[in-house]
Amino acid sequence: MNNTSFDKKHLRALGHKLKPVVTIAGKGVSETVSDEINRALNDHELIKIKITVDRDSRQKLIEEICNNSGAKVIQSIGGIALILRRSDKPNARLSNLIRRI
Repeated sequence: MNNTSFDKKHLRALGHKLKPVVTIAGKGVSETVSDEINRALNDHELIKIKITVDRDSRQKLIEEICNNSGAKVIQSIGGIALILRRSDKPNARLSNLIRRI
């Protein structure tokens, strides 16, 4: 994954129009939530996650999600995290990196 500022700007611009696909609340990351995040990353590569917990727990949850799924945080503002995991064979109809949003 490239980490240039242009790439991050481009990914943030793509993510701006996205809606959160998963919401995580007080119970944290359960197995079903983790499965849904992995499914969404496989299909879309770039996703938003809404996290509705206190500020201290929020960063820990984001790190846990990224460690479990192999994704990378592109941006985290307030209760919204934009994460990316590139696919080896992306589906052109589903990938947020390929298709027009």
